[in-house]
Amino acid sequence: MGKPRTPKGRAKRTHEILAEEYPQAICELDHDSAFQLLVATILSAQCTDKRVNMVTPDLFAAYPTPEDLAEAPLAHVEELIRSTGFFATKARNIVGMAQDLVEQFDGEVPGKMSDLVSMPGVGRKTANVVRSVALGLPGLPVDTHVARITGLLGITEYKDPVKIEMELNPMVPAAERGEFSLRLILHGRRVCIARRPRCHECVLASFCPSAGQ
Repeated sequence: MGKPRTPKGRAKRTHEILAEEYPQAICELDHDSAFQLLVATILSAQCTDKRVNMVTPDLFAAYPTPEDLAEAPLAHVEELIRSTGFFATKARNIVGMAQDLVEQFDGEVPGKMSDLVSMPGVGRKTANVVRSVALGLPGLPVDTHVARITGLLGITEYKDPVKIEMELNPMVPAAERGEFSLRLILHGRRVCIARRPRCHECVLASFCPSAGQ
């Protein structure tokens, strides 16, 4: 099979190959609801999923619903999430987000992008995670792995996450955008590692312009 010559062709081939490599494309943030995933994703900023998963059980035990978290004392929330970093800002964000859920959305996580990003701590990446993983809606989260790998593959030349998302969206079927992102993230964590990419092990190396560099 010849090398794909266009960005869309490379995106399509990447999607096909990674679907075989990672058939179970799952979000590695533990959650039981859209609300829990929204909180966990806010906490995951500049923090590992593993660390977030260590923190959220106690947080959700103390504040299991948006109504509970909306009334939580900031000092206690800060203490519960301290190890995730930037805990003061994150505590304000998740409590403020919960207050918005209660006051504006009857305690239910909304599906509209404009509604999601109107809440504290929720940008397009977080909104797309919740849309694609918890709500069954189209969403292509662009994190550092997605941005880096699509750049290395010559799928996009953009560095800005929003521009990358807008360029990738037409290249991937709407219902599969979340899985495309999840698989790129898994590949970035396991093979195409930023500081030491394992190009000799990479299933995308045959058509990656950056392989071996």
